Amino acid sequence: MNSYPAELLVQLAPVMFVAGLDQPPESSASAPSTPQTPGQNPSPPPAPTKTQDPFASLVARLRDALQSQHKVAIWAPERTRAFQMILVGKDVRFPPRKLVPPEDLAYASAHSPLSPLTPSSPLYPDGLIAPIWIRKHTALVPSVFVLFLRLFEAPAVHARSPLDPPDPEHERDKTEEERRRDNELSAEVAARKKTTNERGIKLTVVLLATRRMLDDPSLDSRLTFIRRQSGLDSRAALFVLSPVSTSELNDFARSLQDALYEPALEYYTSHSKRVRRKRNRHSQSVSSYNPPPLVSMGVASTRPLRPEGWTVRYEYKMACFAEFRGEDEVALKHYQDAYATLMIMFGSTAILPPRTKRWAEAKVLADAINVKITKLYLYNHEHSLALSHHNSHMRRFADFSRGWGIGEETFEYWSWMARQHRVLAELLEQGSNSSLTFPTNSPSLLTASVTSSGTPVELDAVRALGLNPSHALQHAGHYYYMAARCTEARRERFLANEGILQGTNAAPGHANEKKVDHLTLILELYTKSYELFKKHSSTTSQGRLTLWIVYRIAHTYYESEKFDVAIRFFERIAKTYRREKWKHMLRPLLLTWYACAQKLGDVELMATLLVEMIGYAQDVDESRTLQEDLLAILESSVPVSAGKPLVVDLKESDPLLDTMLVFWTPEVRVSEEAGFQLSLATPTNMDLSALPIGSVTITFSDGYYPVVLRHSPPMDGQVGDRAVRLVKIGQVVPEDEDEGEEPEEICADLRWGPGERLVVSGSISSEAPGMLTVVSITVVLAQNGWTIEMPHEPCVSHDISTLVPLWLTSLQPIRFLQLGRNDYSSVVVRHRPHELAVSLSHQAPALLDEEYPIVIDITNIDERHLDIVVDVLLQPTEVDQAAQYIIFDDQRSSGLIKGIRLGTIAPGVSATKTLYLVGSGAPGDRMLDISIQSTSVEPGSTSEDDDDDDDDAEPRSSSSLSEHAAIDSCERLQTIVIPTSEALTVTCDVTYRRSKNAMPALADLSTVEDDFWDDSHGGEAVVTTRIECSALCGLVVESLKLHRQDNPLAKVLDCSSDESSDDMFPDEYLPGDEFCNVSRISLNPREEQVLGEDKITGPGDYEVVWRRILPDGGHGRRSITRFALPTLTIPQDELIALLDVPSFAKLHVTTPIHLTVRNRHSSRSANVAVTLDLDPSDAFIVAGLRNGRLPILLPGSEEKLSWNLIPIECGHVKIPRIKVMDVRRSVLPSQGVGMPSTEVDVEGDAVRVVDVRADRNTARAQSAGDSAVAIPQQDGASTILVLP
Repeated sequence: MNSYPAELLVQLAPVMFVAGLDQPPESSASAPSTPQTPGQNPSPPPAPTKTQDPFASLVARLRDALQSQHKVAIWAPERTRAFQMILVGKDVRFPPRKLVPPEDLAYASAHSPLSPLTPSSPLYPDGLIAPIWIRKHTALVPSVFVLFLRLFEAPAVHARSPLDPPDPEHERDKTEEERRRDNELSAEVAARKKTTNERGIKLTVVLLATRRMLDDPSLDSRLTFIRRQSGLDSRAALFVLSPVSTSELNDFARSLQDALYEPALEYYTSHSKRVRRKRNRHSQSVSSYNPPPLVSMGVASTRPLRPEGWTVRYEYKMACFAEFRGEDEVALKHYQDAYATLMIMFGSTAILPPRTKRWAEAKVLADAINVKITKLYLYNHEHSLALSHHNSHMRRFADFSRGWGIGEETFEYWSWMARQHRVLAELLEQGSNSSLTFPTNSPSLLTASVTSSGTPVELDAVRALGLNPSHALQHAGHYYYMAARCTEARRERFLANEGILQGTNAAPGHANEKKVDHLTLILELYTKSYELFKKHSSTTSQGRLTLWIVYRIAHTYYESEKFDVAIRFFERIAKTYRREKWKHMLRPLLLTWYACAQKLGDVELMATLLVEMIGYAQDVDESRTLQEDLLAILESSVPVSAGKPLVVDLKESDPLLDTMLVFWTPEVRVSEEAGFQLSLATPTNMDLSALPIGSVTITFSDGYYPVVLRHSPPMDGQVGDRAVRLVKIGQVVPEDEDEGEEPEEICADLRWGPGERLVVSGSISSEAPGMLTVVSITVVLAQNGWTIEMPHEPCVSHDISTLVPLWLTSLQPIRFLQLGRNDYSSVVVRHRPHELAVSLSHQAPALLDEEYPIVIDITNIDERHLDIVVDVLLQPTEVDQAAQYIIFDDQRSSGLIKGIRLGTIAPGVSATKTLYLVGSGAPGDRMLDISIQSTSVEPGSTSEDDDDDDDDAEPRSSSSLSEHAAIDSCERLQTIVIPTSEALTVTCDVTYRRSKNAMPALADLSTVEDDFWDDSHGGEAVVTTRIECSALCGLVVESLKLHRQDNPLAKVLDCSSDESSDDMFPDEYLPGDEFCNVSRISLNPREEQVLGEDKITGPGDYEVVWRRILPDGGHGRRSITRFALPTLTIPQDELIALLDVPSFAKLHVTTPIHLTVRNRHSSRSANVAVTLDLDPSDAFIVAGLRNGRLPILLPGSEEKLSWNLIPIECGHVKIPRIKVMDVRRSVLPSQGVGMPSTEVDVEGDAVRVVDVRADRNTARAQSAGDSAVAIPQQDGASTILVLP
């Protein structure tokens, strides 16, 4: 930005003049305590002290505090109440507003000294605006004037005694002196007030006083007198400051700016209004151009400024005043209007003739306004608008420049373009160091090529998804880079025009352009760009662009003839270009690098670069030219390091020869030969016939001598078809054979023309397993003491060649066979597979809960001794609720068991191991993967290994054996699927019985005890368990036990297996045989379980011990099956009547029967009526209640009724019918509650009457642990057996 006046670019802020803070001269030992005026007798000075004057320190700290409030800068987006403070003297004068004094009669028609209408103005007669105008408002004329003055203080007089009264005469003299000094101070302030009022500047006075003066009661009256005498305003015009700390001074500076900010805004607002009135007067005139009158040569033209120029001038001034006020939007609008009018003026060469002084000033002004507009857009985070305006500015002036004769062919054009890019880069760099953030430039993603309706996306829509880099604001490094590129074009145009203009009149500015160090300027711009790219680099593409900038820096060093520095850059860049295959960028780099090496005379570097450049040759002529250059170097020079070969690494570069290694088979056995063909060819666009290749060395894997092909020109009789040549090398010799003798070299023609191929055919074998391939192919150039080695990889080619695996089958005619596999460049040598006979014996199906044996029998039918290790993997099952695990030797796992050794098996010997599979939960298929690893061992080591592998030796597994590739090992995998079925099928029948026990009273305290048991609600559950043998092989059941697991809700009362188990077992059961067990359970549900209808877990489980019956009559391993008692259901009775009738009675003998009515509802009472219907046909005489109502049954209570029956007939006799009704909802209002009645017959809800003899609700659970759902039994008429 140094190309433009700083006044046109800086951020404008209100200006404050600060006077009265001049530092006292250091020579004076001490300053007088009060200022003196001429003609007055000075008061006696105070006694000199060694302490420093506190006001001198205050003034120094005030200067620092005020100057640190605001720094002038180009980038300042913060809008605070900060002033640009300038320290001035008390006698500072303002520049005159007009050339004549105000007393002159011509003052009204006079103009400013900087007006184009003033002949002495630098803008006369047609200038637009000058930087001195901005300098006037930023350095010469303030908006606020702050004057610091010292308030007079009379010396303190100490009384001799505290009791002495004050001296009246002294007080009178003191008052008179203060008044006189205040008058002098007021006169000084009034004089300054007069000058500031003429310019509309706010004057503020700050009086410096001691802390003692602040407590003086006369201070307020003195300040009032001074303000009135001097004519100061009543608001923010007078302050008093005493010596305080630095932090308090900073607070004072901020408060002073806050108080004076509004007057400053008013000052600049008044200026804007004045300028707007002038603009409006000029805008009323018609903008038409009248050509100036012809004048004689040598006579200066006095053409006045046109209305367009006045518009630019006034709009620019209003923009500056708005910027002073901090109104960025208003300033932006005025800057845009000024810029638009400037573009109109530039559009006509009659208004602004090119290459004139005013034209140059207008260009500078237009560039400065463009910077202002761009900066204001960036302040508001409108990045697109900022970049769009800047690009539009460059595009417009590029068009103007072509019309002015300053087009792309001139250095002035590119100088201006570089300046614009650099100005934008510096602006963005300053902004990024402050608060500017750059947008994330990422295009929207196109998720599909068609819309949801199936129609293709239109081309315009696809283009809209992209992002034009020139329309996206990027960091400053991009624009520094563009400035550097434009500077390069500027230098090129200058150098091109310099030769043309020799002896002719040079273009304007040509002499100044000669003084410019273009290369230094280019390096500076590229360096800044590189640093910023490194700072903002976050993606691979930006990293590549950074590398391109480094290449341009290196090229600039080359142009500067700093070849050693350029070479260091080229070495760094070429590494990445080679690795990432940027061939089109690498070729020009190599050319420039080679030119640097030529300038430095580095022959080895020249030879190295020429060899690499031959690989990148584009056509035959280029390859021949490069070979000629290489031969010239080899013949005319000697290497620096004599006797040491020069190695040119081409692993990441394009090779000299296309190499292709093909093995006939992908794998061979040990000691078996593997045939291979190595093809060395040149592409069709390269000729290497002149390259002095002395030999080609083919290096194989470790353990083999390299094969050396020595160049031998063909004999006259051997010259024939050179397109394909075959060289047979036989079998490759291992290093352990023919010790002491180097293998002989093989002669071959090592000259290649375009598209020629040399095929090297041979075979290789190995006594150990592994991988065989060609490690490297080294092409050696030998000429005049030079030895250049160029290692090649076995399968590389140029871009023009196709890398296809071909096997040469015939020379006449030439035929190739294409191999259809990917691993053609290597061969794998393996051991012969081991011969093992593996047998897996088992009796399917397996039974649940059984340790199912699987016998693994391995027989060695090989001629080698084999060490056997077995791994077993139990695959996860997909059956729900299934569990499983395996047992192998002493290891148990639900997944993998590794490293079970069977020892070393000699040829013809067998080994056996038993694997046990245990499945439980649910039947289904179980899958086992068995891995048998065998390793060949020497017969002599078998005994030693067998002695140590029992307990202390860690078993070897397949993973440990595979770590050694040379070990003769083999692995066999077998998978078996074992069906698993149930051994026993369990069915449980549950019968629920209501309890006859009386319910506890509502107030019974024993119910809260822990051991209280109440089964009156739950009753009893009788579980009948039927166990069926479902195994096809038959079982031997050894025992059946019930393991009680009583809980607070249920407990087992008795079980049939407790008494009869010893008599029933052991016994054999065939498929379909069953046995049964009965258990009785008491239920004690809690109230919360009843309300929630929860289930009760069965209080125990059965344990059945059994064995499988083998086909030979024997018994298998002992197995245990466990199944739990079924889940029990809580009876859900609310109101129930239980009838207790004896099983038999005697004729004519009294027989009692009882009826218990229970209310099990949780919150509702019951009003129960009982009726006994005695029919004449009944065979009983009844004594008891016939029709009545019971007392109210509260929740959780019961009532019991009894009748005496006398049978009068024998046999099964039906007892009288008892009817129980709940009349809670039909109680008559006049009837008393709880009173028995024999006459009232009411309707209500019938209550079920249950005969406790036949009380059973049956439920069935198909498997152990399942929930049993109760099915109520239908009630019938109750009968009794009457005996005679």
